[in-house]
Amino acid sequence: MASKFGLAGGIPERRVRPIWDAIDSRQYKNALKHSASLLSKFPNSPYALALKALILERMGKSEEALSICLNAKELLCMSDSFLMDDLSLSTLQIVFQRLDRLDLATGCYEFACGKFPNNLELIMGLFNCYVREYSYVKQQQTAIKMYKLAGEERFLLWAVCSIQSQVFCGHGGEKLLALAEGLLKKHIVSHSLHEPEAVTVYISVLEQQGKYGDALEVLSGKLGSLLSIEVDRLHLQGRLLARAGDNAAAACTFQKILESCPDDWQCFLHYLGCLLEDDKSWCNGSIGEPVHPPKSVENLSHVPDDMFDSRVSDASIFVQKLQTESRTEPVRGPYLAILELERRKYLHGKGEKEKLLNAFEQYFCRFGHLACFCSDVEAFLEVLTPDEKMDLLEMLMKSSASLSMGPTRSLGQSLTLQKMQEIIGNYYKLPASELEGFAVKMIDMYCRILPLSRDLDLQEGMHGEELLCMVSNLLVQLFWRSRRLGYLLEAVMVLEFGLTIRRYVWQYKILLLHLYSHLGALPVAYEWYGTLDVKNILLETVLHHILPQMLSSPLWVDLNNILKDYLKFMDDHFRESADLTFLAFHHRNYSKVIEFVQFKDQLQHSNQYLVARLESYILRLKEKAGSIEEEECVLESMNCGTQVLELVSETSCNSLTFNEDLQTRPWWTPTSLKNYLLETCEELPCCSRESLLKCRREWEVNMQKIIQKRSFLPRMIYLSIRCASNSVKENIESNGSIDSSVCLELKSLLAHYADILGFSLNDAVEVLVEVSDGRKSLEALGSNMVDWLNLAVFYNAWSLNSHEDGHSGGDGSRPAWHIVTAVLEKCVLHKVRVLASLVCFPGGDLPMLVQMIAESLAWHHLVLQSYVQSWLPCGKKKKKAGPADQSSPLLSHMVLESISSLRATLQVVAKWLREQIDRTEGETLDLCLSSVETEYEEGPGQVFRILKDFISSASEAELGDRIFQALKSWSPEEVARKIVNGQHKILSEFLQICNSKMKKLEALRQQI
Repeated sequence: MASKFGLAGGIPERRVRPIWDAIDSRQYKNALKHSASLLSKFPNSPYALALKALILERMGKSEEALSICLNAKELLCMSDSFLMDDLSLSTLQIVFQRLDRLDLATGCYEFACGKFPNNLELIMGLFNCYVREYSYVKQQQTAIKMYKLAGEERFLLWAVCSIQSQVFCGHGGEKLLALAEGLLKKHIVSHSLHEPEAVTVYISVLEQQGKYGDALEVLSGKLGSLLSIEVDRLHLQGRLLARAGDNAAAACTFQKILESCPDDWQCFLHYLGCLLEDDKSWCNGSIGEPVHPPKSVENLSHVPDDMFDSRVSDASIFVQKLQTESRTEPVRGPYLAILELERRKYLHGKGEKEKLLNAFEQYFCRFGHLACFCSDVEAFLEVLTPDEKMDLLEMLMKSSASLSMGPTRSLGQSLTLQKMQEIIGNYYKLPASELEGFAVKMIDMYCRILPLSRDLDLQEGMHGEELLCMVSNLLVQLFWRSRRLGYLLEAVMVLEFGLTIRRYVWQYKILLLHLYSHLGALPVAYEWYGTLDVKNILLETVLHHILPQMLSSPLWVDLNNILKDYLKFMDDHFRESADLTFLAFHHRNYSKVIEFVQFKDQLQHSNQYLVARLESYILRLKEKAGSIEEEECVLESMNCGTQVLELVSETSCNSLTFNEDLQTRPWWTPTSLKNYLLETCEELPCCSRESLLKCRREWEVNMQKIIQKRSFLPRMIYLSIRCASNSVKENIESNGSIDSSVCLELKSLLAHYADILGFSLNDAVEVLVEVSDGRKSLEALGSNMVDWLNLAVFYNAWSLNSHEDGHSGGDGSRPAWHIVTAVLEKCVLHKVRVLASLVCFPGGDLPMLVQMIAESLAWHHLVLQSYVQSWLPCGKKKKKAGPADQSSPLLSHMVLESISSLRATLQVVAKWLREQIDRTEGETLDLCLSSVETEYEEGPGQVFRILKDFISSASEAELGDRIFQALKSWSPEEVARKIVNGQHKILSEFLQICNSKMKKLEALRQQI
């Protein structure tokens, strides 16, 4: 690194080289010594100071580093004697960037460029700063300035990419694109273009404006010859022709691609779509929207029948030709194409069921042993009726029985048939006895084929691994139907068995994670999540498996770690993404520039990122809710809650992206808000692609509402504390009026909150009143019980400070105290009653109970603290008598009554928790194991018995040493003990929260 240096700010290279060598080798103490020596010679050198700041930052001394950097910045800006070299500035930029103060680095470069406006090196450094800040407008202006200075093509393309970045992020549009086109045309006239990436950028600008003819003219002209990779050029040509509406020419172009790349399935869909004129994927995208063709086209062709027949015939001939030419190659595209053609004919009313089923059969005979078979054909199954699907299944079974092949291929086909039954939904229709029979057959098959994997490496996929996932899914379905806990425990045993043999199967871990969560053993689920070793961008797609459960749990330390790790990754990624974007600019890879910008924008609007930021604020409030002084400090750091409201604006909610990979979730919980195991088994879940898409859309809408509701909490907590404080006589202003702005703002937020619940504020309050006095049952609150409790708490705080007519008595009392106390007590005690032993009855009631205590009750406790603290500000100081004090005995009585009620409610919860925790481990283990260790021929335990028999008769010679030793180490008792210990841990954490709140309430009662 030091070898590139010459003079920097007048310092010879030989003095600087040892410092950089020490930094590069991470010998920071040695580097600091060299830096001190350098500063003794050059005490006022900005570069020497920047080097010292860099060393200190690497040593973790951020404050010292920032102070020295500011000193160096001041020296650079105040004196004309120092050389404004890019090396000093870039070193300062490195430190400022690592200290998350990019604004200061940009300021340095802006000053330098103002002082030396024609220094191209400094202007490039300024452009780099704007790239790191994602300031696309300033990027554009700076790039155009460089272009005017140097006249180089790359600077023009930097400007055009900056314009495109603005358009992709929703700014500008047609005018900006017209400007980009004009700049490029002017440059082409005078200098032409010399790089393939430049031509691609020019064509993309034209395409974004809908000028497909002009783009095609460029592609077919002299500039198009710069695109040397023929397939890429043809792809671009085909897309432009399709979007221009020239389907015939586009089909011919895609046909040329298929002749050289017969396995390009996406290209075949475009070929067929253009041929039949039903491919809408190219004409639906708006300006700047990337085109993502669907996996399978759903639109019917609108061409006349005779033309349809002719074109399908042409396509069939072409596909047969591709099959002939690729017969010796392992390609699936030409054979899958037959299925697509038959499907199109079937949808058009021209096909025959037998031909479509025969196409399925032929594809099965050739590729049925592959693990990808089911995902290949899943889209085509949608056109079949349930009866036709069953006919297809029977046909495939007969075909499989008649084929002669080796054991591995035969096993692959057997697994495919089992998966097909799962996809078709056949298992959901079978009676429990048959379903259990299938599970037994599958686990028996797994045990029989295990010797085939004896010579495989530990990290290689074993034969028949999918069988354990299918067995587990069947057992969970049996639990869902019968509510017999043994099936659920059996499913856990099966997956733990599989992971004992090979611990790298992520599918097993995800299923286990959700099963342990449902069993109330969330700490064990969290451990399994940790073994997934989720890194980098996978955090964004996989975190949804554990985060929702953790948010409603008492495991606050683990939750805090999850949120910190995720937010740190995201923030680091945004910084690294800017660096990658700058590298793409310098390496002239402009398509990557746009790709990085789009990806960054997608992540920045991630709903999960917003939820994590929001919940990290709320977690801090929950942790400090026991002390109003600490809570007020937390609220002050959030700008009294307004920071959170600004974070979650209506605009940000409407532009959210949902990047979670929901396809990896188990069938019983397709989204984080849906769990069939918590519902009655009245209607079988539909797992078709259409129903899953509908489920996902509902989840996205509901997540937006949840984010909005949660974003109100910090501000409403702050306003509620103020209202409770203002309601006391000593806080009334000198003119005798109460600060009405607080009251008005809280009422507005309450109205918004009630609106999200589907009620007006008055109607919502009426529901709470009727529930509190018993006129309505708790069912009136639905599944949003915690939200209703929060509404009651904040409404009570508002009513303390409101003169509006509402639910207040004529005697000056505030029945809102009674409303919130009664509803809280009813909801909490109801949940305790329905919660039996977690081992006996797993479910979703415990997380809701935790939220009631950790949030709703905690917020009400804060209101009580604020009121008491304002009423008795010095603890013992007696208030002056006055007319308003007449209501004090009534209010203090209600406050005492509310505190006593909350303590009594918490005592009931704590008693139940202690009863669960105090049960002996042996008693609980026996209860677990007795549900699977049965001798009956039906019911739970059949699969478990096969596993135990297999282990007892296992032979080391047959299985190999590794698998044999793994089998011997598997212990059902240890699995059951993990569940019990996991449940005890979460209950113990919850008990600590309850005990802490009881102590705080008792201390508050003693103050009055």
